[in-house]
Amino acid sequence: MTEAQANKRIHIWVTGRVQAVGFRAFVEGKAHRLSLTGWVRNVGNDTVEAVAEGEKRRVEEFLMTVKQGPLGSRVDETRVESEPVTGEFSEFSVRRSQ
Repeated sequence: MTEAQANKRIHIWVTGRVQAVGFRAFVEGKAHRLSLTGWVRNVGNDTVEAVAEGEKRRVEEFLMTVKQGPLGSRVDETRVESEPVTGEFSEFSVRRSQ
């Protein structure tokens, strides 16, 4: 396995105009297209939180897309933490808001 194919996991918080603009559906759709696993949810205070896991290059593409957001959104800030890959997810889903 090359380094580009190695798996990676990120935990991301996105703040700005990211609620009531289809942001979670946008994130979920991108994760599905990239065959990533994990979840996304609203956490209030104009913040969306997500965990994504999969092939390193796909996770990096996912992150770049999430930082831009869908039309109608505005991403003011992102915080990203790398975490150990766990393989605990079988799919990518939208979780209940916190």
